[in-house]
Amino acid sequence: MIDPIIVGNVIQNCRQEKGVSQEVLSGFAGIGRTHLSAIERGERKPTLETFCHIAVALGMKSSELLSVIESKIYESAENFSDTK
Repeated sequence: MIDPIIVGNVIQNCRQEKGVSQEVLSGFAGIGRTHLSAIERGERKPTLETFCHIAVALGMKSSELLSVIESKIYESAENFSDTK
């Protein structure tokens, strides 16, 4: 299962690394700022279409963004198993 908190954190980190506000990114992605905010907080899961729009707005391929998310998921799983 994909953790929406990790997805949101990755999107937020990528946005911040680009130096872009939620307002600007949401405008480029064609979604509302409150929608993006909810995604970044892990309260909402983006649809595939929204995910692709966010990736393009970040100047990334969808596969690149997904790869970063996958890395964080595996990192999180490894950290969890190390604490047992």
